[in-house]
This record gives sequence, C-alpha cells and structure tokens, in this order.
Amino acid sequence: MTRRSTLLWIALITFCAGQTAVAQTQVDPNLPKYKPQQGISGTISSMGSDTMNNLMALWAKRFNDFYPNVKIEIEGKGSSTAPAALTEGRATFGPMSRPMTKAEIDKFEKRHQYKPTQLGTSIDMLAVYVHNNNPILGLSFEDLDGIFSSTRKSGSADLRTWGQVGLGGNLAKERISLYGRSASSGTYGYFKEKALFKGDYRDSVQEQPGSAAVIQAVANDPVGIGYSGVGFKNPGVRTVPISKDGGPFIAPTLENVSKYPLTRFLLIGVNYNGKQLDPLQREFIKFIYSQEGQAEVVKDGYLPLSAVQAKRQLSLVKITFEDY
Repeated sequence: MTRRSTLLWIALITFCAGQTAVAQTQVDPNLPKYKPQQGISGTISSMGSDTMNNLMALWAKRFNDFYPNVKIEIEGKGSSTAPAALTEGRATFGPMSRPMTKAEIDKFEKRHQYKPTQLGTSIDMLAVYVHNNNPILGLSFEDLDGIFSSTRKSGSADLRTWGQVGLGGNLAKERISLYGRSASSGTYGYFKEKALFKGDYRDSVQEQPGSAAVIQAVANDPVGIGYSGVGFKNPGVRTVPISKDGGPFIAPTLENVSKYPLTRFLLIGVNYNGKQLDPLQREFIKFIYSQEGQAEVVKDGYLPLSAVQAKRQLSLVKITFEDY
C-alpha cells in the first residue's frame, strides 16, 4: 500500500469514527435524489471484489430502472482482479474491499500516465463467524492470530482447540476448523494485515470461493470459524465480539461502527484522468452517492455514507451535489 493510499485509508476510517449518522440504518436525507439524464446508453462492466458483488448487482438493478437499455456486466472473483481489469481497460469499475497496492498503482500509472482513483462507497465491518450453537463470548486479536496464523507474530500461543480459547463442555477438546478466502480476495489481505499482524495463514485454512461460501461452511460445521463481511450473516452463524490491545469485546453492530476494530470502507476503482468522465460512468457514480444508491447499501447489510462523506468522495472525480 502506498503512503498516499495509507493516509487516505486512515482519513476515511478516522472520519467514520466521528460520524454518528453513519451508525444509523437510515439513508442521510441530505444526500441528493437521483434524477435520470437524457442520452445515457452503453455498457458498464465491473470486475473485482466478491464482497461487493451483491452490492454491485443491487446498484445495477436499480440503475437499470432509470436506464433500461444500459447493459451492466458484473464479475466478482476477488479484489486483486480489479486493478488489472482497470489498467487493461477490461472494466469500467473495479470494486475492492482494500486499497490498491503500490505495485498495482504503478502498473496503472505506467500505462495511463496518471494514477487510478478509488472512491469509498460504503462501510463494512469484517466479522468473525462461528456456528450458531457456539457459545464463545469473544476473541482478541491475539486469539485470532493464534487460531489462523502459522507465524503468530503477535506472540500468541498455538491455538488449535476450542478449549484453548476458553470453551468447556463438549467443545473443549474439539479441534477448530478454519475457513477463509483465497489470496485473490481483498478480505483475505485485510484480515491477514489486521488480525494476523501481517503474518501467514495456516495451511489448514480451507479457502472458499466467496464470502457467502465462508458463512455457509461455518454454518454447516459446529466447530468451525471463519471471517467475512458483516453483510453476509445468515441464521446459521453468529458473529464473535472482538477485542484489540486489551480493550473490551466489541460486536460488529451498527451502534459500534466507530469503535469496532475491523471496520473498513468498500471501494470502487475508476480510470479517471482528472478531466472528464464518460457520461455513463459519471451517471453511475452519481447514482451510487444518491439517496437511491445508498438505500441499496442498507439493503445489502452495509452502512451508508453521510452526505458529508459522499461530498468528499465525489470531489475526487469533480462531481458536486449541484450536478444532480
């Protein structure tokens, strides 16, 4: 990650922490309402994050209500597929659950002579999931490192059974089954950086093809544990409260968004030369930051942006609320 990307990420999360409006499920009424424009047609292609795949589909469906003749193609095979697709012109948008790395930015810039633009579209909390019958009260970052990592850079013990993290009864001697994402996933990279202290995953982590697959695997395994976006929760699993640096256990709930330690922005990459967006590209971006677009964020189980946050993101591509 470049210093610029790191600073942007920190600024976004810091700003998130100060916004009480974000912790509500209501869309900010100060966001503009979307108004369709004349003469908009063509094809939009999206390649990237599986975490954002359903959100992109919801946006596409609602956008098609305004523009039935616009064709929208969506492919979600992991965040690391987005930069190359943007660089090579194979995608209009590159949704990602992490910022681009320095190497990804450099490849794009070498080809286009300017840097790619990533816009924060919504807020996710990366949750740790266990089977719905698992009574674990909470896990620390050190526990997660000891469970998922082979390197245990936090100094954690080698944690392989549920008894080693405090469970008694029938689960105490049971080995923990591990589920996660593939290396192409931004969620894989984010969890590795934060919860594994940039260490390595165990070979025993069973990589799943998508976020929903992780949740389903845990729901089917009474001794399983996995990680995925909070928007993928289903009745077969429960989220585990997490603690960091010896602090209290914090659950990934709307009320806790400002203090939950695995909060992140969901991003969308765009090839923007700093001058002008393609009309179709521009309208889709405007739609994302409208009341209608952010309503789809809520529908998918993520947190919408405030009007202030939306303005800041739109300013990166020279769009203002007055353009609606």
